[in-house]
Amino acid sequence: MMRLLNYLTFASIFCSAGALESNVVLNLSDLPFDENDHLNAHILAFPASGPCGALMKAQIEATFLYGHVPVAVEGDAAEKLFGSNIPIKPSAVTDCPAVCLDRGVDSSLVAYPLPEKYYNPENETHQSLEQFVASKSCGRVEFGFINYSGKDLALYWVNGDAETYMYPFLQKERNTRFVTTFIGHTFRAKDPETGEVLLEHTVEFNGVMGVSNHINYHRKRDIREEVKRTMAGEWTKHLQVKRTFSALGFDKGHLPNDVFGSMRAFYYNNRAPPNRLMEEWDSKGLYVNYWETDCNFIQIPWELKFIWQERLKDVVQEWVGETEIEQTDLYGMRQYEAGARLLTHVDRITTHAVSLIVNVAQGNLTDPWTVEVYDHANRLHEVVMEPGTIVYYESAKALHGRNSPLAGGFYANLFTHYRPIGDPNWYMKDNPEGTPEPLLDVGKCELVGKPNEYSQGAVKCENDAIGPHLSPKMITATSGDDLYDLWLSVGPSFEDDENAVASDEL
Repeated sequence: MMRLLNYLTFASIFCSAGALESNVVLNLSDLPFDENDHLNAHILAFPASGPCGALMKAQIEATFLYGHVPVAVEGDAAEKLFGSNIPIKPSAVTDCPAVCLDRGVDSSLVAYPLPEKYYNPENETHQSLEQFVASKSCGRVEFGFINYSGKDLALYWVNGDAETYMYPFLQKERNTRFVTTFIGHTFRAKDPETGEVLLEHTVEFNGVMGVSNHINYHRKRDIREEVKRTMAGEWTKHLQVKRTFSALGFDKGHLPNDVFGSMRAFYYNNRAPPNRLMEEWDSKGLYVNYWETDCNFIQIPWELKFIWQERLKDVVQEWVGETEIEQTDLYGMRQYEAGARLLTHVDRITTHAVSLIVNVAQGNLTDPWTVEVYDHANRLHEVVMEPGTIVYYESAKALHGRNSPLAGGFYANLFTHYRPIGDPNWYMKDNPEGTPEPLLDVGKCELVGKPNEYSQGAVKCENDAIGPHLSPKMITATSGDDLYDLWLSVGPSFEDDENAVASDEL
């Protein structure tokens, strides 16, 4: 692959005089990828030959590309991106295909753009190639700004030597402002009293950025007593849900490649500070052990969030079956760091009926970090996830968490939630006809594998329908005390803190 060819070199080759005539990519592996195998430039790909090639080249030379490198593709590259959709006799450039490929996408996923990334003249924002390149399919992006500077600021759009005031730039996550803008536009955050510039940034992709960072403060508290009380409450809440949707209450699956590619590009582009920021946990309770290890967060722009949630709804709908669902929330991306733990809990009862955990990225783990899910008989399962895998779960009923500390590295997830359409009282109702019966009795079970084998069928039951994820710990919970005991047993030796301290700033 073209690992050593950087963006500027590649762009200069393809944007030089006559380059669109003489430079053609035959394999997607010849696109410019960085040392981590991620695309290191935004690409506008189009057919290299035939009438479409000539029409596209003429139009592209007269079009402002918003930082996209024009790349003519042929052979295997054209086949993977366009298939058989290159017309032999187009009447105009609007008959010809083109696609924008996001900077940051993995080389293994570059052949799977979202449908929204393709030139489609039936889209009202794609009436011409120029409009297509200026649309959210290519050059138009959303970028968010979060203020942790300790003071209210003012945000400006910068155009050359001039700056245009946009709005007050208030503090903390709840005041995050996403701006619809274009690749190449510049923004400036200033102290309105002194004129000091605290941030100046030129937008390169969909993303978010902070001015400084949040600091989580931990007050002195009896952690064990609070966790025990919390576990009792979560146990009671999960018993309030009458309705079920599946035999076990969870399952494991895979993301569609195009959705995964979009998520990976967004994550990769925003994976480091100041794009990745500390999640505000000091006012949210004990569910994440923020006082022991950092928990980071990358806010997702609204339009991108909507695209992902709509696509993921189709995935969840197929799992749920005939009951029509509606989207209620998408949260993330949350990045856990070494030592992270997530208390066993259930989600918001009126809105989080069926949900997905999506593993977007993980790295440098010394042991799998299993998601612990209790089925409808309160048996503990431990599911191993890999990037691109999903766990479906009935999140208001199926208790779930990650009590074992994350062993090294990092782990980035997002969470998306749905419920039956227009029905906040869904949890009180009987199952409709055709709902799978909860799998309660599976006969005798025994450990046939190793105590540290997860998602590999280490526990064998008389009824194989229990699946491969039953925990080698062989736990069936009967109360919140059992949840508390698991938290105690898998965590590090516990010492009460004597002084409240702030976590380190990133």
